[in-house]
Amino acid sequence: MNLADLTQEIAKRLISKGWTIALAESCTGGLVCAALTELPGSSDWFERGYITYSNQAKSECLGVSVELIESFGAVSEPVAKAMATGAQCNAGANVGASITGIAGPTGGSPDKPVGTVCFGWTIPTVAGEFVTLTKTKLFSGDRQAVRQQATEYVLAELLTLLSAH
Repeated sequence: MNLADLTQEIAKRLISKGWTIALAESCTGGLVCAALTELPGSSDWFERGYITYSNQAKSECLGVSVELIESFGAVSEPVAKAMATGAQCNAGANVGASITGIAGPTGGSPDKPVGTVCFGWTIPTVAGEFVTLTKTKLFSGDRQAVRQQATEYVLAELLTLLSAH
């Protein structure tokens, strides 16, 4: 499914549930928010986006603790989880999603090579509580390719989650 089809389907699911979404992006720098807001009428379901590129921004805007970042690194599932939860909670949205990664061409390490991207999705359960899921992927290609793949992946997984709820 291409990016335009993904965003259309996500919009349909959010509208049918009366839900809104908030995003927290780091390495994608707003690409996900831009894709979602390309759709006319997105103000009905898109609440806001946070581009929290620096660790300080992750802490100040999303409430990600400095200790969490120091313990696991900014590119980690615990930080992605905190980012998704922070975006959802701070925005008062029903759904939150996050991306934090290493798009390259520098910044990688043996443990976290260039192309490592961590994701988080916060979504309400049937019981009305929130659950946050995380995943890590390793993408290949140059900086632009990693960012594009991360954008498509976060939306594809979001659609899967919305379809299941």
